[in-house]
Amino acid sequence: MENGSQRKWQFGGNEELNTAAISVRGALAMLMNNVNSPDDGDHHPQRPTIMLGRGDPTEFRSFWTTQSAVDAVTDALQSFKFNSYCPTGGVLEARRAIAEYLSRDLSHKLLAEDVYLTGGCTQAIEIMVSVLARPGSNILLPRPGYPQYEARASFDHLEVRHFDLLPEKGWEVDLDAVEALADHNTSAIVIINPSNPCGNVFTHQHLEKIAETAKKLGIFVISDEVYGHLTFGSNPFVPMGKFSSTVPVITLGSISKTWIVPGWKLGWIVKNDPKGIFDKTGIVDSIKNYLDITTDPATFIQGAIPQIFERTKETFFSNIIGIMREAADIVYEMIKEIPCLTCPHKPQGSMVVLVKLNLSTLEGIDDDIQFCLKLAKEESVIVLPGKNN
Repeated sequence: MENGSQRKWQFGGNEELNTAAISVRGALAMLMNNVNSPDDGDHHPQRPTIMLGRGDPTEFRSFWTTQSAVDAVTDALQSFKFNSYCPTGGVLEARRAIAEYLSRDLSHKLLAEDVYLTGGCTQAIEIMVSVLARPGSNILLPRPGYPQYEARASFDHLEVRHFDLLPEKGWEVDLDAVEALADHNTSAIVIINPSNPCGNVFTHQHLEKIAETAKKLGIFVISDEVYGHLTFGSNPFVPMGKFSSTVPVITLGSISKTWIVPGWKLGWIVKNDPKGIFDKTGIVDSIKNYLDITTDPATFIQGAIPQIFERTKETFFSNIIGIMREAADIVYEMIKEIPCLTCPHKPQGSMVVLVKLNLSTLEGIDDDIQFCLKLAKEESVIVLPGKNN
């Protein structure tokens, strides 16, 4: 260094993490950077950004959580019982409350030991993908789908095989394609119901067919139900756990959307497995071992869960669903009036909808990413491209 030579540093960033482009946050950051600023040189007046691409309902006053949930957190904090570390899997009272809550819709009764608490559904996805990431293994993901699964699988070197959702059939799973894709290295199939990003809700009959197909292939089902019960169409929400006597099911969920509190980061992994297959195959041990080396959701949020579930009135949920139904109707009808957009299937659940872009009606736009970038720049409207779904 004394003679002016450059030291060669021995460290560098992990290139495996360069998958942000396929994440929701990565896409949103790219679009927000393209929104015109007051001094962008184009002499555009500053205007508010209309955020339609982030699944955070808390930005709108009509979607605030219930006071009973806030009171439950306050009571948990003031009790001084939940300031410590929590045991692996979560606080027992919270696990038991979630088991009872989910059991209402099932033919079997879940126990506290069937529930593992996570830092939101995102961490639940991270854990399950890592659990399955054995050398040579693969997982079946829906297309369109939620990009977090693919981003995590890429990082963990877990091969992804995509099966299509069929818009002409209300975004049902192409089960023939599933059978063609699977082989002896396939571990699981992921479904998202109610769907993100399609907005559909699977029928009881279709879920039963998915279960039968998975059983035939010798794989299990990971059912992402973070939007469970947030339905407003003709199809009621049916949990995949109903079919666990046919095939073992891992259910992922959280309070984020149902209680409108994504920032509270409380999710779960639940095993619906009356035959004990997950225990025999080592899946349970792998989940527990991962939980031993990762962070836990805030203990005071866990402590509030029993009271949140017990004291939230049904009118809170019905009001939220009523607002969502009205919004879905408005969006669906307004899309009909936009020449370059088509909605293949009217949304029936979740907080998202997928639309088709007719590029032949647009000048200077080659794909959906360009469309979203120009919409952000020219109109300060943020919508997510479907390219990575």
